[in-house]
Amino acid sequence: MRRIALISNPISGGHSSQRRAQLDAVAAVLSSQGAELASYATNGPGSAAVLARKASDQGYDTVIVCGGDGTVHHALQGLAGTDRTDTALGVVPFGTANALAASLGLAGDPARAAAKLLWATPVRMPVGRIAYCNRRGEQRERFFLVAAGVGPDAQLMAEMDPGLKRHIGYLLYIVDGLRIWANGRFPLYQVRLDGGEPRHVSQLLVIRVRSLGGAVGSLVPGASLTSDRLQMLAFSTQSRWEYLRFVAGAALGRHPFSGAVERLEANVVECEPLDGDQQQLRAEADGEPLGVLPVRMEIVPNALTLLVPEGTEA
Repeated sequence: MRRIALISNPISGGHSSQRRAQLDAVAAVLSSQGAELASYATNGPGSAAVLARKASDQGYDTVIVCGGDGTVHHALQGLAGTDRTDTALGVVPFGTANALAASLGLAGDPARAAAKLLWATPVRMPVGRIAYCNRRGEQRERFFLVAAGVGPDAQLMAEMDPGLKRHIGYLLYIVDGLRIWANGRFPLYQVRLDGGEPRHVSQLLVIRVRSLGGAVGSLVPGASLTSDRLQMLAFSTQSRWEYLRFVAGAALGRHPFSGAVERLEANVVECEPLDGDQQQLRAEADGEPLGVLPVRMEIVPNALTLLVPEGTEA
């Protein structure tokens, strides 16, 4: 790394009296080997993409994001699948869930994570791409690294209060998840894998990391950032007890797959509402609420250069 652009989200993970000191410590570590370092702060949704794109255009060979999965997701949009893919992306955990950082062995102290990135290997990676409709019916696309889905997971992300998330952190995922589990309807929609026969599901969740960290851990055994296939969970049930049984089992390191909950693989996944169903089912990617059905998900090969620490399996 010769020239590093450090992008930070000043509100990621909540307002902490230690946040400024942590960011200064990260900057000191990253500049300790003589690299040129420029620091930028996001100022709203999507600004990380603009900053990452600007840094790449100005010749920075590395963009390191100090933030959570949402900030990384937005920075990804400025680098992936373009002529900027030679610019390496790194992550230092400053957010709430930090699933990508956890999967890369970078969870915990931000300065320690930055030190690991100094000796990390730039690896060309496939990334996920999701196409969806916004509320005006216009087609939109996003790249994703951690996960993407349609169903209760997207409802959770759409209804989560950002202010409460900053104040109580990861606990809000658990509280809101239980609320949706207790009160949700889990409507069915139609899914096609690689253009095959349709199946009806209430939740489809594509996972791109080995572990989501936190209380959930690994949901899809074998999921990997390097996989050139979509690895996913499909819930063909509307039973909240089947949901609870699977999530509880996964949290304990067991994965009780059954006819109601399946592990699936595909190159392309298409999700559509059932005939006559006016329910506007939501989609999400990397924890960011996006839009509604129809949705198409696929893998884009060689779309990003990601910094992978030594000894870590991506």
